[in-house]
Amino acid sequence: MASSLLAKGIQLTLMMGPIIPFAAPRVVMDALDSVEVHTSDGAASGFQLRFQFTSKSDLNTIFLIAAGNNTSLGVPPLRVLLIVTLNGTPQPLFDGVMTNVEVQAGNQGSPGTVTVTGEDLTKVMDMQDWSGLPFPAIPVEGRVALLCAKYAAFGIIPLPIPILFPDIEIPIDKIPAQKGTDLQYIRHLANDVGYVFYIEPGPVPGTNIAYFGPEIKIGVPQPALNIDMDALTNVESLSFSFDPTKGVLPIVFIQNQLTRVPIPIPIPNINPLQPPLGVLSTPIANIKILKDTAKLNPMKAISRGLAEAKKSQDSVTANGSLNVLRYGRVLKARGLVGVRGAGVAYDGLYYVQSVKSSLKRGEFKQSFTLTRNGLISITPKVPV
Repeated sequence: MASSLLAKGIQLTLMMGPIIPFAAPRVVMDALDSVEVHTSDGAASGFQLRFQFTSKSDLNTIFLIAAGNNTSLGVPPLRVLLIVTLNGTPQPLFDGVMTNVEVQAGNQGSPGTVTVTGEDLTKVMDMQDWSGLPFPAIPVEGRVALLCAKYAAFGIIPLPIPILFPDIEIPIDKIPAQKGTDLQYIRHLANDVGYVFYIEPGPVPGTNIAYFGPEIKIGVPQPALNIDMDALTNVESLSFSFDPTKGVLPIVFIQNQLTRVPIPIPIPNINPLQPPLGVLSTPIANIKILKDTAKLNPMKAISRGLAEAKKSQDSVTANGSLNVLRYGRVLKARGLVGVRGAGVAYDGLYYVQSVKSSLKRGEFKQSFTLTRNGLISITPKVPV
């Protein structure tokens, strides 16, 4: 298996191919100069690979052929799988497809560059419009499972969570039909019920979890990020900001079927899957009226309100960077992590909103964004 040593104890493996990736040839690994991977809870993940080449190198031809195949009808896009082996344990860093190739020619004897960019496997689900496909008497989570099952060859394992307020339409009244691509339709369903949808690589290389469910901010925290703690310090930088005006109370309308009079209902941010991480929670500073909810049934209206309430509660934001070797593991987005050494107001547990991984020979660093819905930790001690 072709791989390159980034630093002592860290090894990167690159695999490429249509649907089923194979180890990249040695000429590709030798030319690999840098890797960037970005993961965020609010958008598709992406990657960028930068290679150096000369006029006599076969690298340019390899990627131009691959890019041409991406535009051919019926030919699957080139799949790219990045695996990081840290202290002998392999873990998938990214699994997606190539979407663009840029070539910068060399000048005055200096080598040129080939830059390959791509997105996660949600891109594969956004390539074909299936509008009109019927789903008679199938609940929302069932539709998601059926749509994701079409991509089993890419190692996608659907994980749909049943919605909190189900509303199955009677076939004699109305038959739900798909609108747009598989990805567009799933995201539309998620937005209607206040859920999120994303594809995350793992748990083993080559497999991916397609999660459709509520945004979860509970679980086992990742090792703590330590700042200003002498020998225990494991982050290079960490800064915080607090916005006390961010809190919003959404108000939905439910229409009385007899009188046709809309009834306003305030929706507080009460979600057992997103418990408060700070003692001084975000104060309510604004009221947002969701006028389009009156035409929905009560269950969908409440779900829409809950989805809106969760967006506005993270008043504390932290931005920082770390060296993976010093930290001892790869920090992952969409999970919890502890912070120590920042003071009483900002110590405690945070939700990892996004992570950008930058890899070069001899170097593996990450920049990250953390969020929390209040000041002062609810836990007396942060897990190490």
